[in-house]
Amino acid sequence: MPLPSQPVTTRPRTSPPRPRPGREVTLTFDVGGTGIKADLIDVAGKALEEPVRVKTEYPLAPLGMIQVFKKLAAAGPAFDRVSVGFPGVVRSGVILSAPHFIREGGEGTPISPPLERAWDHFDLARSTARALGKPTRVGNDAEVQGMAVIKGRGLEVAMTLGTAFGIAIFQDGKLAVHLELAHHPCHNGKSYSEYVGEAARRKIGDKRWNRRVLRAVELVRALLFFDHLYVGGGNSAHVTIPRGDDVTLVDNSAGLLGGIKLWAPDARSRP
Repeated sequence: MPLPSQPVTTRPRTSPPRPRPGREVTLTFDVGGTGIKADLIDVAGKALEEPVRVKTEYPLAPLGMIQVFKKLAAAGPAFDRVSVGFPGVVRSGVILSAPHFIREGGEGTPISPPLERAWDHFDLARSTARALGKPTRVGNDAEVQGMAVIKGRGLEVAMTLGTAFGIAIFQDGKLAVHLELAHHPCHNGKSYSEYVGEAARRKIGDKRWNRRVLRAVELVRALLFFDHLYVGGGNSAHVTIPRGDDVTLVDNSAGLLGGIKLWAPDARSRP
């Protein structure tokens, strides 16, 4: 998929024949505080195009995000359905919290009351479906990532390290209740996002940041007694902490590949 900001050879998008079950192509979006990525994924979890990433521009109201989705969708081939991984609390496709996007300039900047009102209970699934003309499902980004990597055995936890911090919990392959741990106290009055987010990593350097990541892992271990923890997100590439058999680093592409899992018959995150 070419970047929409680059010259794109215009070609008519033909509507494909009605897809047979098991052959649907999913346009997946991985929304982040610094970038929004998109890719086309087949039902086997194979990427059909090179993923596209555009910078997250602020301020970003809900309809502004929909416009980003439309531009990214228009730059590539046809698709049958849409999945979105969103960094906040999502329930039945509706946004209950959007910590990055209620702020004037993203993480660490002042909250904008108009943006806060705009994002409050915004039905992202329905609005995206209307804009793109395809059925859409939306889930929390950590949950979508976790769906791509879990094995379905015991209590598994997916942790995302990026602009902020995210977590998803699965019991025997089933998505458990969402914990918005990112904004809970972690250490010396700092939330998890403040303690191990991107701003902290840039401020204190990778060595000290990794010590903080290790502490965060141990706090999550003490809280949940997980059987396995998967650490992903954009900053997983900087993780060098000692890891036992119950902690695995996963590629950041899981945030896109997990999009097809939102369409599994037993997926909890649905529009």
